[in-house]
Amino acid sequence: MALMHVDFFSEALGMCTQMDVILPQNSGGLIGMDTGKAQGKWKVLYLLHGLSDDHTIWQRRTSIERYAANKNLAVIMPETQRGWYTDMKYGFKWYTFFSEELPAICRSFFPNLSDKREDTAICGLSMGGYGALKLAMRNPGQYGWAASLSGAVDVAEMCEKASGPMAHELEDVFGEADKVRNSENDLFSLAAKLKDAPEIPALYMCCGLQDGLYWQNVRLRNLLKSLDIPLTYEEEDGVHSWDYWDMKIQSVLNWLTAGKER
Repeated sequence: MALMHVDFFSEALGMCTQMDVILPQNSGGLIGMDTGKAQGKWKVLYLLHGLSDDHTIWQRRTSIERYAANKNLAVIMPETQRGWYTDMKYGFKWYTFFSEELPAICRSFFPNLSDKREDTAICGLSMGGYGALKLAMRNPGQYGWAASLSGAVDVAEMCEKASGPMAHELEDVFGEADKVRNSENDLFSLAAKLKDAPEIPALYMCCGLQDGLYWQNVRLRNLLKSLDIPLTYEEEDGVHSWDYWDMKIQSVLNWLTAGKER
């Protein structure tokens, strides 16, 4: 595998930003790791970070490079600061950056990335789980797969219940708290619309039973199931921690490379 640290300018953001990128590499002499055989165009996984983290965090807290080594999979880990993968009311256009600009930039930098929907996946944890599902639900023709690990999936509830500095921060991102529900940033509203889309991504969700976001995930799971939207859902003992996410990102990679909805 090749690991690259990329600094580049974003027109959508109007500033320089960063991403870490793991690319497949044929290497028969690498000791202690199976790199597989990289063939043809690479599948791509956009891997998103959580609220307190940055584009380096998956490298620092998990063995993502080792887990992806034999998957013929490029892993793109971009920066979003605390922007919730959203075109902020007061701030940067993170949703535009992720949905439009970033894929085009990645394909220009790395021409061997596949541009096929069925080869394109997006995944994230916590805030990134929300971002992954939102990007896939709003762009079902772009992503074949989307996964959320311990996702902060009910932002409307979070905005309505937040107080103090967090309430002000969320208002900067999403706008007035009482207008988030049923908006383009509400996953529950987006799920209802996704039901009628001509192409529906395969979805994966997981959350630990002791996680504070557990019941948000249960509510979204129940809605997706009621809408007959393809969903793989897993839960077991676990809290909002890297021990859990290091384990579950391996499940996501196995789900992706199985090549079928389950």
